[in-house]
Amino acid sequence: MSKVKNWHLKREVEYPYDGSRPSRQWAIIFDLNKCIACQTCTLACKTTWTSGKGQEYMFWNNVETKPWGGFPLGWDMRVLEKLGRQEWNQQGEYLGKTLIEAAPAHERVLHFAPTDEDWMYPNVGEDDCAGAKMEGGGHMATMPHDKWFFYLPRTCAHCTYPACLAACPRKAIYKRPEDGIVLIDQTRCKGYGECVRACPYKKSMYNPHTRTSEKCVGCYPAVEEGVQPQCVVNCIGKIRVMGFVSPPEKARDDNPVDFLIHKLGLALPYYPQLGLEPNIYYIPPIHADREYLRQMFGPKVDAAIERYKKLPDDAVAQGLLCLIGSTDRIMHRFEVNKGMAVGFDDKGAELVRVPVVEPVIERAAYDDKLGAIRNNTP
Repeated sequence: MSKVKNWHLKREVEYPYDGSRPSRQWAIIFDLNKCIACQTCTLACKTTWTSGKGQEYMFWNNVETKPWGGFPLGWDMRVLEKLGRQEWNQQGEYLGKTLIEAAPAHERVLHFAPTDEDWMYPNVGEDDCAGAKMEGGGHMATMPHDKWFFYLPRTCAHCTYPACLAACPRKAIYKRPEDGIVLIDQTRCKGYGECVRACPYKKSMYNPHTRTSEKCVGCYPAVEEGVQPQCVVNCIGKIRVMGFVSPPEKARDDNPVDFLIHKLGLALPYYPQLGLEPNIYYIPPIHADREYLRQMFGPKVDAAIERYKKLPDDAVAQGLLCLIGSTDRIMHRFEVNKGMAVGFDDKGAELVRVPVVEPVIERAAYDDKLGAIRNNTP
């Protein structure tokens, strides 16, 4: 086993291969305070990538209702049960074992194997909330009430240290050096299913028709042309942005994803304790149970929520959030100046310009110039 630096955990971790970061790392940030589970992202991905034989059950992008939903069934609870209780210190360093460090002697990764039935219910737990039983009605007797849930969109995390890559005996899985996207070489894959078992996020899936494993490809053909993935550009809630994240020592404040992750600390990886350094980041929901959020996003979640509540006092952060969803191109740099937020591509060309605060125009019910009355009645 090699020792590799995992900045999510603030320490080195064990991994079967030497560390080799790509020249730039694909990443997506999701604002969970805005997701409405419309599943537009899911269908955009489905119609683009998984409409073939053997892919009927595959959802490379899906949206789950937490805490009770999950596809496949209970993927997160079962992984955490396998790993057991682990601890962080007050400095944010992870003291426990990762999935690779906790693996049995005959395995590369501590894992569980989903059954066929686990993959049959992509919408299980939808809109289910935690708290007291609902018998007799769900009226709110006290405030704040104890009923809560939130939506969690998920794709492959294109991890810096992928469990699927570590477990593959065929070396069919590789991480692209130019953008960090993790792919499966279909000419080498023999369908052993080790990647399906090893991935804790369960985003590698077996195709019984081709007898190979398949997974989210990060929409790499679009990314190569400077366009964000289908799930990003089709998001009607404008909750997500794709870019290239830097390690902390190389972070740039004018890089949209670096700003949200490193500068503000708003966006956090999910289940960082698994040790794979996933490159999917979430702005946590401010209304959900804090204990639940801590086990999902780590010890920085409280600070992230408090920063989110203070966004009205930060014009730069507000401007960046206005830019999210305003262009289908990949933003490599942004700036906010004089009430306008501007995004730029990798060559410095302007992609989009939006106001931080939309102007409000009031129109009188009676137009003196036209002699017309405006109303909402046909």
